This record gives sequence, structure tokens and C-alpha cells, in this order.
Amino acid sequence: MKKLMLLMLLFLATITSKAQDIDALLTAGVKNAERFANDYLMTGTNGLMHSMNAGWFNTADAKPLGGFEISIIANAATIQNNHKSFLMNIADYNSDPDQDFVVSFTDASTSKSVATALGENDPDINIVVTYDDPILGQQQETITLPSGIGSDTANLLPTAFIQGAIGLSKGIEVKARFVPKIDTDDVDISMYGAGLQMEFTKWLPADKLLPVAISGLIAYTHLDGTYDLTDSSGISGNNQRIENDTNTWLFQLIASTKLPVINFYGGLGYIKGKSESDLLGSYTISNGPLLSQTITDPFSVSSEASAVRGTIGTKLKLGFFRLNAEYHLAEFNAFSVGLNFGFR
Repeated sequence: MKKLMLLMLLFLATITSKAQDIDALLTAGVKNAERFANDYLMTGTNGLMHSMNAGWFNTADAKPLGGFEISIIANAATIQNNHKSFLMNIADYNSDPDQDFVVSFTDASTSKSVATALGENDPDINIVVTYDDPILGQQQETITLPSGIGSDTANLLPTAFIQGAIGLSKGIEVKARFVPKIDTDDVDISMYGAGLQMEFTKWLPADKLLPVAISGLIAYTHLDGTYDLTDSSGISGNNQRIENDTNTWLFQLIASTKLPVINFYGGLGYIKGKSESDLLGSYTISNGPLLSQTITDPFSVSSEASAVRGTIGTKLKLGFFRLNAEYHLAEFNAFSVGLNFGFR
């Protein structure tokens, strides 16, 4: 479990540390930095929401009163090529009639495919901000666009949880999951969730004779994280940081077999979530040797996920010990494996 926690920390720390380069784009204006950050972060946060919602169940057969299960679960959403880049149209960055500067690519291109937080710019892609200094005349500042995680996580967005489930009466099962808080010099992360599963076939008179179980699940997951920019920001200021707050809901219909040792399960679900990222603190932006301005809490960006997914999985039960694996088909395909210990 410790290695899974370190893997998830690596991904979240990497994606936020790459994103810290966004603060350099404040030189191109707050609106432009916000526009870029929104496109840059969207696929990363949406993929993370899909990864967070794997592993919530391994059967439709709800536990009886007092039955319980403790699980260690590792999930990963897969990154496709279309998640790694977006088209940056330079005209969008010169559309504000009030801005007193011009943004351009160094090679004068009108648009380029640039890396999202899940991609990589190889070679680097630079933009130029041209402005008029009252003393020195026309000046230019070159900004290297932030790259992403590239192949650092082998095209996977991992998450991992400790999860518990306990059966109540009448086919009702409650679940909870969490990640022990991770607190390093630069990164703070916490994650938790709760779910309610209800087996409909438990309400039928012939429940014990049926070879399959059918149930529904509603689950909520929350993640928050902070990345301290104090040591990495190239702009002077105070209390500089990126904060992320992600909330998701899963609505799932599940069906499974009810065999003694090996079972199969699957279902159809719907994921809905929102992720908000805030660039906070004060940033002093200089235009030439004499002019500067300080910006406090420059901007917030958000992305929303809304997707249908299909699930198929299998579970091996050997007394107190269970092992399961599953695969999800959605906007971000995902897989999950679980090591489970329980009694029913």
C-alpha cells in the first residue's frame, strides 16, 4: 500500500509542479494566463476524476447484516494521445482591446498544438510578449510554455485507497474510502469518499435461488491538494501556491453472478464531477525596470466531467481472502485491482 501511495503522490506532485510554470504566464496578462491554465489542466483533472471513481464495488451481492470487507484498491485511468495536447490559437490571446501588449509565437505561427498537463512539448515551445516601455521603447519577454508529465507515469493516472464496506439489513451496504493524508514540504493531499449500495434482488421472495444479483450504487469522492510555489516560482511575491478541490459523484447499476469461488460482475454507470484549481498568493509582475504591479490571487479555473461508463470485472473468493480486477470503458478508460479481506 505504501508504494501505491507513493505512486499517487508522484503523479499529483508531478502534475502540480509542472503546472506551477503557469505563474510565468501572468506576464502575458491575467486573462491570458487563466485561458491557458484552463486548457492546460482540463484533461488532467478530468482523467483524475475517472481514476478516482474506479474500484467502488466488486459484486452486486450486498453483504448481510454485520458482514464486512476491508480493501486495498489501486486504480488507474489511461491517457490517450488526444488527451496530451490542445490547439493554442494566438488570436485568442490578443482579443482583449484593453491590453497594452501583443502575444505571439516565436516563429510567428498563428496556432500550435501545445502540451496539456498530460503531454510534453519536445522541443520547448516559446511565446513572446511585446510591450512598450516609456523609457526603453519596445521590449520583449520570452516565456517557455509549461510542459506536462509526458511519459513520467507511463500514460496512467493512478489513485489508491483503503476502503471499507459493511452490510445492513434489507440489501443495504455502506462504504467508505480514504487516503491517509500526505504532507510533504511542497505538497499536501487528502482524499475520502462514501457510498451506498442497495441490492434490489434482496427484496424478491426467491432471492436465495437466483443465480445473479442486481444492485444500484451512489458514491461520492473528494480530493483536495495544495502545491507550494515558494521555492519554484520565478516571480517575486508571498504565499504563492496552487490549490485543487475535486468532487465527483458516481451513479452505477451493477449485476453479478453468485457462485462459491469465481464470480463475474459488470454494469453501467454515470460519472459527474467538478475540479477547481486556484492560483493563490501575491505575484509582482515587472514590465521593464521601472514599472511593476502586484496581483493577489490571480485566477481560478475549473473543469467538469460528465460521462457514461461500462464496467466488467471478476472476483476470486477464497474464504476470508478475495481478489478482484475490473476494467471501465469511458472517456478515460480505467482499470482497478483490489485486495480484499472480509466476512459475510
